[in-house]
Amino acid sequence: MGGAQRLAEVFVELADTLIDDFDVVDFLQMLTERAVELLGADAAGLMLADQRGALRLMTATTGRARSLEAFEVQSQEGPCMDCFTTGAPVINVDLATAGSRWPAFTAAAAEQGYGAAHALPLRLRGQVIGSMNLFTDAAVHLSPEDLAVGQSMADIATIGLLQQRSLRDQTVLSEQLQGALASRVLLEQAKGVLAERAGVDVTAAFTMMRTHARRHGLTLTSVATAVIEGALDARELLPA
Repeated sequence: MGGAQRLAEVFVELADTLIDDFDVVDFLQMLTERAVELLGADAAGLMLADQRGALRLMTATTGRARSLEAFEVQSQEGPCMDCFTTGAPVINVDLATAGSRWPAFTAAAAEQGYGAAHALPLRLRGQVIGSMNLFTDAAVHLSPEDLAVGQSMADIATIGLLQQRSLRDQTVLSEQLQGALASRVLLEQAKGVLAERAGVDVTAAFTMMRTHARRHGLTLTSVATAVIEGALDARELLPA
């Protein structure tokens, strides 16, 4: 895990997004990237519940993780599913010995080269709105200190999603989460469009859009929309 100074910087970075309206997709992407950095994982993914209470994939740090998370949603089996259902962390799962618990998921995880999985709930006062998966290539265990840091990061994300919203107003909450899911779909489309136009992979396309958004004080969603509509030329997003 990173030093105390870096840890403090990350928590300030996460909390800073709560001051004004923030871009949910960019926020969750940052959360998963920082979780990988601080907890020594090889990849992370995050799911949110839609208006019907079904988990939907929001973001992942690598293509391998995205594929595995998508399979978990499809098969309805795996650590994120159990974590969301129970509201409790699912940690230090050696995937080589978890076949009886999640037969389909462990087989898919082995194909992607992962040896261990962990899941942390996005929850506030007993209300669970999603979960974050952490994957390691080797069967690495999270220490109690790592778990505390990871859960605190997940808690901050939950507060960010629920800020200035009534926890008792389920309609508002569902609309907010549905809007986040729609933004994620839009972003995935824009990444594919920009990757083709600029001749780069989708990871580089995402980095280009996020850099442009931050440089010009725009939301990531607005940049993605401009890319899809052709209002933002790929050449404007290429690094100097």
